[in-house]
Amino acid sequence: FKAFLDHAMRLGAEKIATGHYARVRQNPATGLFELLKGLDPAKDQSYFLHRLNQAQLAKTLFPVGELHKTEVRRIAEEIGLPNAKKKDSTGICFIGERRFSDFLKQYLPAQPGDIETTEGQVIGRHHGLMYHTIGQRKGLGISAETRLFVSGKNMAENTVTVGLESALFHSSLLADEWNWIAAPPAVGQPLPCTARTRYHQPERPATATLLPDGRVRVDFAAPQRAIAPGQAVVLYNGESVIGGGTILNVE
Repeated sequence: FKAFLDHAMRLGAEKIATGHYARVRQNPATGLFELLKGLDPAKDQSYFLHRLNQAQLAKTLFPVGELHKTEVRRIAEEIGLPNAKKKDSTGICFIGERRFSDFLKQYLPAQPGDIETTEGQVIGRHHGLMYHTIGQRKGLGISAETRLFVSGKNMAENTVTVGLESALFHSSLLADEWNWIAAPPAVGQPLPCTARTRYHQPERPATATLLPDGRVRVDFAAPQRAIAPGQAVVLYNGESVIGGGTILNVE
């Protein structure tokens, strides 16, 4: 996003427009810009845009964010666009419709390691931590009397931990690399909000607390399933994005 915007500014453009399902508006009372969810809840992409700052939002337009996908298709058909009825993409935009593991193999060498239970028992081998996600059940290449899920990954020891589904639930997380869309809250003051820890996940009631070192602690009203370190946690106040950061660990 930054590279696109910077290039456009060098060319003399005043603003850029992207196809993200999100919205931006300027608050008349504060003069600050707000990042809002797209009007189509099934297509809202505000989660991915939580790192935008005030300068970037001031120069960005999201034309389709005011529309539902059905309306976008109708307009495209009316003006004769060849992709008006094209199926929605289900892959990652920059790799296309193919297996994510096949894409990773081109750039990351296999790094096999142990698969351990939460009790420390080795029950199998993995081909690389990058091929596994928190909450994964299938494709582990192990057999057990009970259903086991990936509940943790240890980068230092190159191990995958598996356990019962109950091990996937946590009530709190710690995040860094934080970006506040507007002004941050006071340090140590719990901020009521809703939060997402992955795209398309329903928002969950939470409180966020800014710590003295700039990290943010998010406490959920109820335990959440499969919170994954390395993913983004994004906070909302109604339709407005408060900010977001990278999940460090869970509790």
